[in-house]
Amino acid sequence: MSATLPKACVIGHPIGHSRSPLIHGHWLLEHGLAGAYEKVDVAPDDVAAFVTNLTERGYVGANVTVPHKEAVIPHIVHLSDTAVALGAANTLWLNEEGELCGDNTDVAGFLGNLDEGAPGWDARTEVALVLGAGGAAKAVVYALLTRGVQRVVIANRSSGRAEALAERFKGSSNGQVEVTPWQDIGKLLPQIRLLVNATSLGMFGQDRLAIDLSGLSVNAVVNDIVYVPLETELLAQARTRGVLGVDGLGMLLHQAVPGFERWFGILPRVTPRLRDHIEADVLRHYPAA
Repeated sequence: MSATLPKACVIGHPIGHSRSPLIHGHWLLEHGLAGAYEKVDVAPDDVAAFVTNLTERGYVGANVTVPHKEAVIPHIVHLSDTAVALGAANTLWLNEEGELCGDNTDVAGFLGNLDEGAPGWDARTEVALVLGAGGAAKAVVYALLTRGVQRVVIANRSSGRAEALAERFKGSSNGQVEVTPWQDIGKLLPQIRLLVNATSLGMFGQDRLAIDLSGLSVNAVVNDIVYVPLETELLAQARTRGVLGVDGLGMLLHQAVPGFERWFGILPRVTPRLRDHIEADVLRHYPAA
């Protein structure tokens, strides 16, 4: 690969599972662009040296996945408001002065996926329930607040983490964030118009997400950010009840859009063809999921 051609990468540890090269590779071919996108396993001790020397390594930018999204923050010169609010970045690029810039596009990915799968969801949602209190839940809560959801309720098996996440957004001018005990989820469901699973429960190889949706209105939306399997037990239960379900694959696809535009100069689209391409890879690796 010539050094004159734009090249980006995704870093994580481990990184073998990443589907980002499939997404960006698809767009490079679709637009006939000469460039490359690679995945690089970067150990935690090497993160600083890697991200502060992207140009020397031949990269115009990078995606960042677990466990490095928070670790890269101190090394970024210019952070987006979203990255500051979340204390994590997943997309890096260099400005004209060669300074490292960072954003968190998980928020855009989450919202883009919901807008596509459940158009108008935000106009119908006064109360949303978010399951989980990790990094994904943090992005989801922030996204909901920016869209004007007035009440966001967090439920997590560890109440301490849920309280800490709620405290992070306490006093937000955009809406109210509160915590409910995991065992009280059922009591809350009749009020909910959007339920988001932001945990790994229900993912292939993980524990089940044992929740009974019988109290949920048929006018609600259920979004599971898990995409392996493509239809989780939660989404299957929603479908059986006639509740609109939105899977997690779209979030992965939509969060990739801003980075590609930054690095390669073209705004790509999330198309059915791209989705089919990534779905086929998921099914190839997890046919029984």
